[in-house]
Amino acid sequence: MTDQVTLLQMNDSHGYLELHPELFWAGDRAEYLMAGGYARIAALLEAVRDARPGRVLAFDCGDTIHGTYPAVQSGGEALVPVLNALGFDAMTAHWEFAYGPEQFRKVARGLDYPVLAVNCYDDSSGDLVFPPYTVCETDGLQVGVIGIAATIVDKVMPKSFSEGIQFTLGNEELPGYIARLRDDEGVDLVVVVSHLGFPQEVKLAREVDGIDVLLSGHTHNRLFEPAVVNETIIIQSGCHGSFLGRLDLTVENRRVTKFDHDLIVVGEAIRPHPEVEEMIGEVMDPHRERLSRVVGETRTGLNRNTVLEATMDNLLLQALLDLTGADMAFSNGWRYGAPVPPGPVTVNDLWNIIR
Repeated sequence: MTDQVTLLQMNDSHGYLELHPELFWAGDRAEYLMAGGYARIAALLEAVRDARPGRVLAFDCGDTIHGTYPAVQSGGEALVPVLNALGFDAMTAHWEFAYGPEQFRKVARGLDYPVLAVNCYDDSSGDLVFPPYTVCETDGLQVGVIGIAATIVDKVMPKSFSEGIQFTLGNEELPGYIARLRDDEGVDLVVVVSHLGFPQEVKLAREVDGIDVLLSGHTHNRLFEPAVVNETIIIQSGCHGSFLGRLDLTVENRRVTKFDHDLIVVGEAIRPHPEVEEMIGEVMDPHRERLSRVVGETRTGLNRNTVLEATMDNLLLQALLDLTGADMAFSNGWRYGAPVPPGPVTVNDLWNIIR
């Protein structure tokens, strides 16, 4: 029996509620274009669901409710109605723990879909903090979905992030849950929603058999083509909500026999979903005056997309040297923070650079 399903992925949106500058490359030349925003993501999700009713599942790989000023000031709660309007089927987490596990549990209880984490345990009881998996039904298919949260929360991040909980890699637990989903639940497809980071997820797929699709997060990679490792299809879809991953699968006798992938740019030309745009306005309006205040100007485009050395990090590190008189300063080689094109610099820009 042959069936089809479409998987949609958002990862590492970091609370970027609205349209914002994003860096693109034209050959070796940086271009700054407007992209992203949950209202445009909502419009894309709705369009795909309308075109393929009953055959679409959407997942969020985490780093969602923390980052921008409104997200942080509300402890992530401001995003809950918006995310519910997007209608994901499940998510996993990383920076969500920045508010502390109890606050994240509170936010998770407000979501209409489950937070999944096969590798997050309560210290006192040894029990899982969140469900390890869920089963999603489409027209003709049962899809088992397993979540793996970022394993670094209790290892390299502030202790408050992981108070009372601990994390494993998830690789030892995963085979047992795959077997349970296949043998006991009778699913046709196994999807892992992960926030380990692309290199670790490639290693995981190589070591663990039976994963049909791995939705990757954490490292902000823009994968224009899937990686296929040990028969596992891996995709990741950029960051800041500027991209949406789409994977169309043909499934025959519980095996993926064909797939097509598209890394969709959430471009400015996409008409925003009106109801979601109104919800976002209610979140943003109280903060607009403060965040829009111009505090400087840059003649150089500031971005972190070059990883090893980036203009945004160079600015921050030089500022630290000037302020402290230190001889050296260091910054993480990460891709976080929407770029700042040449021109005015606002309070919002500074917040997004630093958070």
